Amino acid sequence: MKLIFRPYSKTSFGLSLGLTTFYLSLLVIIPLSALFFKSATLGISGLWEVLSEERIKQALYLSFGAGGVAAIINLFVGFLFAWVLVRYNFPGKKILDSLVDLPFTLPTAVAGIALTTIYAPNGFIGKYLTPYGIKIAYTPIGIVIALVFIGFPFVVRTVQPILEDLPKELEESAYCLGANRFQTFIKVILPELIPSLLAGTSMAFARGIGEYGSVVFISGNLPGKTEILPLLIVTKLEQYEYAKATGIAVLMLVLSFTIMFGINYLQNRASRRLG
Repeated sequence: MKLIFRPYSKTSFGLSLGLTTFYLSLLVIIPLSALFFKSATLGISGLWEVLSEERIKQALYLSFGAGGVAAIINLFVGFLFAWVLVRYNFPGKKILDSLVDLPFTLPTAVAGIALTTIYAPNGFIGKYLTPYGIKIAYTPIGIVIALVFIGFPFVVRTVQPILEDLPKELEESAYCLGANRFQTFIKVILPELIPSLLAGTSMAFARGIGEYGSVVFISGNLPGKTEILPLLIVTKLEQYEYAKATGIAVLMLVLSFTIMFGINYLQNRASRRLG
């Protein structure tokens, strides 16, 4: 029996494109447009005045700085987890593999309370650090730890399938040509993983700068010190300053989109080089 491939008709393409555009507009474009329109009620001068507030600038630096540091840590921690899960067999491997997804399913508020309980000055770990003058909870360090916790599964789950599908013949060929383990990793394995590493890191960063539940408890919410932008948006909303809240949200949106666009550009370049 001869199978005949029939390309999709223009009618089916138009219907699919129409539905896609409709849902994209309903879920993304319309809400974001409303965000810009609401912030526009402040005017250019009013918006600049809001964004120039020292409190907002401090929260901006903290949110993006902590998110960037956590993303870099997740790059290495997530890769290590993925490497161990793929390359080694050991008792409890399936349990560890399941625990990787725990930050996805765990309510962020629960994660924040748990981390605060552990790292508070009288917590399980914090009480041993306090005598040495080391404070984690209610400091930027605690925020970074919370963002690492909720972000590392993104790197693990993007790198893990690439490692699993990586042909063993590539490494064996490198060994046969005289390469040692380090050279094989740098020249053969790492280039194949760069696109997935960038993708996972960018997703962890995007999740981190918008995180609220797990950070609000461990940060302490001290204005100018441990106050993050999402918390500042909530504060403005509670004070009925809706235009200022949307102005801050637009700032986060523009900066996040710019950074993500740059990361995606680097990821596409790396993919084209490998291709």
